Amino acid sequence: MKEFDVENWKRKDQYKFFKTYEDPFFNITANLEVTNLYRYCKQHHLSFSLACLFVAIKSINEIPEFKLRFKNDKVVSFDLVNIGSTVLNDDHTFSFCDFPYKFSIIEFIESAKAIIENHKKGIKFDANENELAIVHCSTIPWVSLTSVKHARKGDEKTMGVPKIVFGKWFEEAELKKIPFSVEVHHALLDGFHVGLLFEKMQLYINELA
Repeated sequence: MKEFDVENWKRKDQYKFFKTYEDPFFNITANLEVTNLYRYCKQHHLSFSLACLFVAIKSINEIPEFKLRFKNDKVVSFDLVNIGSTVLNDDHTFSFCDFPYKFSIIEFIESAKAIIENHKKGIKFDANENELAIVHCSTIPWVSLTSVKHARKGDEKTMGVPKIVFGKWFEEAELKKIPFSVEVHHALLDGFHVGLLFEKMQLYINELA
């Protein structure tokens, strides 16, 4: 973690403008075409849901603005961020698991599966709310969602942490698609950066072989 130079930032005016908003968050939800990712997972016997998490966090780590956070009234940046995701328990409650970033999809999925297995041996609701080098993720596999509203408690320490959601995948014109939602703090990111994330994710999915 290092302090980010806001004064020489090309977005300084936008940062100062949106930083004072009572509700500074914006959300974009759109579909990703995941036919090739689904095929790749079937071919290599990989978890499709964990593969989606990897595609997201790999692409997020390629966009510097997605690694900016607030800390002590300053903006800080991270070299790498991890992903924390909801995990459904057998009793239909949920818990959180943090998955460290790995540089390959197979390595990430193997690591994440081990973390989930360990979690199942002693389930507890343990949200690490003070962690900043992370992206919060949820999966809602029952609904092909078109929008998302997140619960927030107004804690400034984690206001800059992006929140992403995957919905239920569906077929359209013989292609598999999945709804993907991104919610970010407008002082740190613009629609351009969210659009870039969708672009990078789709490109990585298309190039998997």
